[in-house]
Amino acid sequence: MPKNKKRNTPHRGGSGGGGSGAAAATAATAGGQHRNVQPFSDEDASIETMSHCSGYSDPSSFAEDGPEVLDEEGTQEDLEYKLKGFIDLTLDKSAKTRQAALEGIKNALASKMLYEFILERRMTLTDSIERCLKKGKGDEQRAAAALASVLCIQLGPGIESEEVLKTLGPILKKIICDVTASIQARQTCATCFGVCCFIATDDITELYSTLQCLENIFTKSYLKEKDTNVICSTPNTALHISSLLAWTLLLTICPINEVKKKLEVHFHKLPSLLSSDDVNMRIAAGESLALLFELARGMESDFFYEDMESLTQMLRTLATDGNKHRAKVDKRKQRSVFRDILRAVEERDFPTETVKFGPERMYIDCWVKKHTYDTFKEILGSGMQYHLQSNEFLRNVFELGPPVMLDAAALKTMKISRFERHLYNSAAFKARTKARSKCRDKRADVGEFF
Repeated sequence: MPKNKKRNTPHRGGSGGGGSGAAAATAATAGGQHRNVQPFSDEDASIETMSHCSGYSDPSSFAEDGPEVLDEEGTQEDLEYKLKGFIDLTLDKSAKTRQAALEGIKNALASKMLYEFILERRMTLTDSIERCLKKGKGDEQRAAAALASVLCIQLGPGIESEEVLKTLGPILKKIICDVTASIQARQTCATCFGVCCFIATDDITELYSTLQCLENIFTKSYLKEKDTNVICSTPNTALHISSLLAWTLLLTICPINEVKKKLEVHFHKLPSLLSSDDVNMRIAAGESLALLFELARGMESDFFYEDMESLTQMLRTLATDGNKHRAKVDKRKQRSVFRDILRAVEERDFPTETVKFGPERMYIDCWVKKHTYDTFKEILGSGMQYHLQSNEFLRNVFELGPPVMLDAAALKTMKISRFERHLYNSAAFKARTKARSKCRDKRADVGEFF
């Protein structure tokens, strides 16, 4: 993507995981080189290796506690020691152990900025991800692709992330197009391919190639026959949704001429996805349409859409959908989203959202910003707020300026202990339960009256 600032940090070596305690997989010599030891079999490697490395064997530990885990339970050195162990475990003979190690690294990078640490081990991490994508299956490929996304988010735009994309891009593309690969793996690879290209690419040809790859996937969900009124979901629908969302993200950084070409091709075909029987596909198509309208009107203030009446009628139907054959949760979610989409298409209006993180707040006031935020939130999870505070790349994307420096006292007052979180969640649960009970009582009274 176009970059205001390039990192000029010189390249450093990629053999960083040499000093970890993961002796079950490798052992480090004084010079940092690895020597092979007797590997475990596939049956027992996962249990014995992860037991031996019990200090860093639970990948979910990073996700639960977030960035404050260091202040509560250890130091930066402890975290780096754990990560070195995970990096070594990506070479393990057991697929389950490799997958857990990939997830552990991903959760750590999603929870805390570790730029200097991963910069020194960038090549090692890239090699591990490449190996797991090539030789792994299903969940391991999914975990490797998810880690690649977070790795590029940590590195930000620059030559380092460009080299990651150059190495992994062809493999990601191959998996996305491989009909024999796991749907979940292809889905995560599609998201990863779009996000890494959004961050790293400076080559406009590569950007167009990625767009075309993703386009070839989600357009398979378009209506093929004029007589068909409903698009039936298939096992590939989830892949088509991820490809559509990644394609839409990349469209936001395309030159105006390319955007116009894409609008001409897809503006009249994309609404057909609104008739899908999959609620997530309908929502993804609707939000993409709202974003396309925003881009089109940004280029031409008097933009005119020929089938506006038909489109708004379809959007209004979805915004007030009461079909009994659909789940209540799906209908509630759909109606909420499509009310906003209808306002965007008809009135050019967007309901501003506020995101608070630390002492700061960000206003999401357009569909481009919302789609970008939702994409990175999906990848980083609970670590999104931390990255909005500390990650220069994301702060640049959302125009937040340089990171705000806070002293230790200010940070301490902002934190909520685990016990306080527990009390807050318990109180909220009790309040919801009480409200539901009252609602049930009212319904019972009405039933008795009639």
